[in-house]
Amino acid sequence: MKLLKYDEELFLKLVEKEGLAYRGKIEEIVDEICDKGYSNIFLIGAGGTIAMMYPYEYILKANSTIEVQAQIAAEFMVMNNRRFSEDSVCIFTSVSGTTEETVAAAKFCREKGATTIALVAEPNTPLTYAVDHCITTGSETHSFDTFFMLLHMVVFRFMHNKGEFPQYKKFIEEVALLPKAILNAVKAFDVKAEEFAIKHKDTDYHMMVGSGNLWGNTYSYAMCILEEMQWIHAKSIHAAEFFHGTLELVLEDTSVILLKGEDETRPLMDRVERFAEKITKQLTVIDTKDFEMEGISDEFRSHFSVNINWALLSRISVYLERERNHPLTLRRYYRQMAY
Repeated sequence: MKLLKYDEELFLKLVEKEGLAYRGKIEEIVDEICDKGYSNIFLIGAGGTIAMMYPYEYILKANSTIEVQAQIAAEFMVMNNRRFSEDSVCIFTSVSGTTEETVAAAKFCREKGATTIALVAEPNTPLTYAVDHCITTGSETHSFDTFFMLLHMVVFRFMHNKGEFPQYKKFIEEVALLPKAILNAVKAFDVKAEEFAIKHKDTDYHMMVGSGNLWGNTYSYAMCILEEMQWIHAKSIHAAEFFHGTLELVLEDTSVILLKGEDETRPLMDRVERFAEKITKQLTVIDTKDFEMEGISDEFRSHFSVNINWALLSRISVYLERERNHPLTLRRYYRQMAY
């Protein structure tokens, strides 16, 4: 089965072979920071990269006593956050390494004495020079798949060093199984991704609902893919807030997309699903529980839902691009004009 615009060998090379090889460097960086001591962690980004941080803010809040904040770079720069200090650890990601707000925030944090770490796809770009520690993956292709996996290593290493995650060794062994689990999930989902794109190529509005560690993916896909890359009206709604306003806009023909994961917030998604299936005939449920993660234990599946879910959504993007004859790279305004 050959997937449209998907090179399996390249995926495994970039994410499995090269991505997993950064484990040692990541552990060295985190261990050095922990030995020195720190007060809290700031996960800072803009657009898709702040959305990428939300899963890890959730994971830390739900599983650790480490103080953590996910902050939008531009707002962070002007808010005078009273929890931020020279003892803070600030983590950034960027595919291009040139995102203006992210680079500015990284420089700001470093100048204030905080310890800065970045994951960047493109080498020798402004962000790579603006931080104390940088992992440069070297390719924009499958960069989010790689970044998510590396952020697992970073966050859970901090938890392990604090004595809050003794399962770290087993966890990292299962992280190594993620690339093949992602590839198998993508293959299993591809027909449904194509069917969705064909069915909804002319749909002009989608509600996307998520929760827990999938809230970031929900927010990102609605904003960065549907709105920015496809010019489709979309709204991201947290399942816990769905019944405080948004439910009144669901009609028989409203497209509602539910991103279901496997963490503690799943019952919140179940509640939205029970409601939506009574009202709309355009309900789409993307549930990571439907996909086998070979060799991965039930204990860690919920954390890896982030990786699986994003890979599945990326297949929808490929087919939307084809069916709508709208390249994912096409923009009206973003980086096309000054604003």
